[in-house]
Amino acid sequence: MNDIKIFSIGKISNNDEMVCIKLDAKYSEGLKGLSEYSHVQVLWWADGCDNESDRSILIEDKPYKKGPDKLGVFALHSPERPNPIAVSNVNISYVDEKNGIVGLYYIDAFDGTNVLDLKPYVPSVDRVKNAKVPNWCSHWPKSYEESGDFDWESEFNF
Repeated sequence: MNDIKIFSIGKISNNDEMVCIKLDAKYSEGLKGLSEYSHVQVLWWADGCDNESDRSILIEDKPYKKGPDKLGVFALHSPERPNPIAVSNVNISYVDEKNGIVGLYYIDAFDGTNVLDLKPYVPSVDRVKNAKVPNWCSHWPKSYEESGDFDWESEFNF
């Protein structure tokens, strides 16, 4: 098996002043054309879970109030997994190609989080119209846009 090499391409800035991705200067050119999209998929490293204990977790006990008693990490978006890679689909507020900045309205990652990659959200290949989900979460919002008003606190046990 070949060795895998992953490099951070930048960092998330998520604080009172701004929410954005600041790319390392050598990757700024890669933003060309991204401003034509409304959303971007951000792959990021959940570094708070980059430890032997969290990387060894394969089963989570009752992560959702209405869900089963146990779920495997590959059936969850949990950052506790063999490789703590997370993905967030987010709205782009602006793209500054010159300075290597992608402005965001929101992202569920901490300030200083390493960004691994960016991919534009393209409905023809990224949207699944009739996706199947388990019954215990079938009442969840059907889209990103509807999620903002949903009471997520009543769903989680964490």
